Amino acid sequence: MISPFLVLAIGTCLTNSLVPEKEKDPKYWRDQAQETLKYALELQKLNTNVAKNVIMFLGDGMGVSTVTATRILKGQLHHNPGEETRLEMDKFPFVALSKTYNTNAQVPDSAGTATAYLCGVKANEGTVGVSAATERSRCNTTQGNEVTSILRWAKDAGKSVGIVTTTRVNHATPSAAYAHSADRDWYSDNEMPPEALSQGCKDIAYQLVHNIRDIDVIMGGGRKYMYPKNKTDVEYEIDEKARGTRLDGLDLVNIWKSFKPRHKHSHFIWNRTELLTLDPHNVDYLLGLFEPGDMEYELNRNNVTDPSLSEMVVVAIQILRKNPKGFFLLVEGGRIDHGHHEGKAKQALHEAVEMDRAIGQAGSMTSLEDTLTVVTADHSHVFTFGGYTPRGNSIFGLAPMLSDTDKKPFTAILYGNGPGYKVVGGERENVSMVDYGETLQDPGLGGDRAPLGEGLGNRVSACGQDQGSQNDWDLSENNLSLNCLLQSSSSETLGM
Repeated sequence: MISPFLVLAIGTCLTNSLVPEKEKDPKYWRDQAQETLKYALELQKLNTNVAKNVIMFLGDGMGVSTVTATRILKGQLHHNPGEETRLEMDKFPFVALSKTYNTNAQVPDSAGTATAYLCGVKANEGTVGVSAATERSRCNTTQGNEVTSILRWAKDAGKSVGIVTTTRVNHATPSAAYAHSADRDWYSDNEMPPEALSQGCKDIAYQLVHNIRDIDVIMGGGRKYMYPKNKTDVEYEIDEKARGTRLDGLDLVNIWKSFKPRHKHSHFIWNRTELLTLDPHNVDYLLGLFEPGDMEYELNRNNVTDPSLSEMVVVAIQILRKNPKGFFLLVEGGRIDHGHHEGKAKQALHEAVEMDRAIGQAGSMTSLEDTLTVVTADHSHVFTFGGYTPRGNSIFGLAPMLSDTDKKPFTAILYGNGPGYKVVGGERENVSMVDYGETLQDPGLGGDRAPLGEGLGNRVSACGQDQGSQNDWDLSENNLSLNCLLQSSSSETLGM
């Protein structure tokens, strides 16, 4: 049994010892305030240049609490306390908040929101590239209600265009850039009801290849939706779940190739080695499909076969910027959302850190004089952290106190959507018995990654399943939470 006094005393000592000496000097904060004010005044001289290039970074499910936790994690990966760290997006000159909802939903999904920010039209939950006149899953409400996206507008203006995502390329966010579908889950014709097929609706993978045939760069996952039913995957030959899904027998990769002019250089690739050996000067069109479904989490990524988000972004910009008229690039950190859905905070936050790295890479390759970069999210999650944690507390660590309900420790990170903590002997597990010792090391710094399942990794604080249309999340006991603040503690513990 851990003494509450001991826990609190340790927390107090840590708090005092972690304050850098410079921060004890009032002049440090006043000088910082003056610099911030000076910078803000300089921003009154607005950049009125017309943007030749536009890069849109979308952190799926990346709400304010996720951004804050990502900032701390990024700092801790560099062996700092974390709270003082600046994300690449923190360095942007302007910041704003947006409200998100679907025309028929208070809590939005990624499909309706993608239609809103890419097409400028709010839509119903679960629909992509159509107005609110289209009802989800009703194919016969689609025709005449299609809306076009900024990707189409950019292509019509003579610019190069690209899509880079860590999800399937026919997932909710990217699909709103090119598709018009009454249902976000119609990845291939295999996932469509007979009624929709008989009424002439096309699946999203089909639309990716046919609707805008000259998208210059497409990278992400989703290989299996491009091939005939049961076609063996190039990477996972014995995995039945990785096999092709198409009922119409089409090979969409070959069709994609056939649409490209003979005098142009088009490349289909499926692994990281092929991507990094490309000569961007000799690439006009690129289709990179690195996984049968979504790409692996950054923490689980195979460094040989799967590129990182930042690596894909670098190659995409190298190809797109050759166009003197400019380019539009949509970049999605899509698995931030998946990590939160699965209650895997470690995966979600490392995905966000990787997206921030990609933002920095894009910034170093472009100029403020002709490039507009926007970083945003489509919705948030019931993700929070609190418990009066001391400065520099591991973002995946315990709060420095016991629950005032069951007198047991609890993790600072929590998901607030229902019971989901692990039960041991009929009670919530005493998480002080869990080994939280793990080395926070940034993979980008060349360090070793903590193996999945060690420390807090797979066991961080989920409290149940989130809303959304995803049907394939692993909600086994090992991936659910250790505790839930809503069950085990009061609002006072949250620091409210």
